[in-house]
This record gives sequence, C-alpha cells and structure tokens, in this order.
Amino acid sequence: MDKKQSRLRRATQTRAKIAELKVNRLAVHRTNTHIYASVIGPDANVLASASTLEAEVRAQLAGQTGKGGNAAAAALIGKRVAEKALKAGVTEVAFDRSGFRYHGRVKALAEAAREAGLKF
Repeated sequence: MDKKQSRLRRATQTRAKIAELKVNRLAVHRTNTHIYASVIGPDANVLASASTLEAEVRAQLAGQTGKGGNAAAAALIGKRVAEKALKAGVTEVAFDRSGFRYHGRVKALAEAAREAGLKF
C-alpha cells in the first residue's frame, strides 16, 4: 500500500462517518502548490468553495514566496470558505481533512475557518 492509498483509506473512513451523520462537511485537499476547500451538503451539493487558484486570491498572494503552498495561503482560504459558507446559510460543518494529517496547512485552514465563524 503506497502513501496515496493509505491517505484515501483514511479519508474513506471519515467520509463514511460524516455521511452517516448527514451533516455538511468542509472537505480539504492539498497539493504541493495549492490548497482547496469546499463545503459539501449531505446530498453531495457543493455549497461553497475556495482555492488558491482563484484570481482574487492569486492577486493577494502575488509577490509572496510559496504563493499557494504555505500556511498563510491556507489561512486565507479557510477564511474565504467560511465567509462563503455563512453567506450560503451554513454555520456548522464536519471537518473532512481527506486523510491528511492535522498540522501545517490543513490546521491553518481549519483554525482560520473557525475564527471566521464556522463551527465544527
């Protein structure tokens, strides 16, 4: 079993539990250069999303080293996705870290989303 398969196995377990609870989930995906966050409803509809690929975010990160691949960018994405979710009427979510360890960029995104008003 390689690294990606292990991560996906962990993600499957988490997603199964969240589906059983029938709640909105804040799904996070990270790559070496970017981070993505989506609030997904129990019926698999995307209610809000944000990523470091958005033009506004890229403009804010312009001139910084690392651009989308650092904790500062992740915190910005966490704040943006929380604001969009609150605008869509979502206040509580379950955090789906997609099998990634809860540290670094994933942790920065989660903490910024909490500070911006999401409860999980």
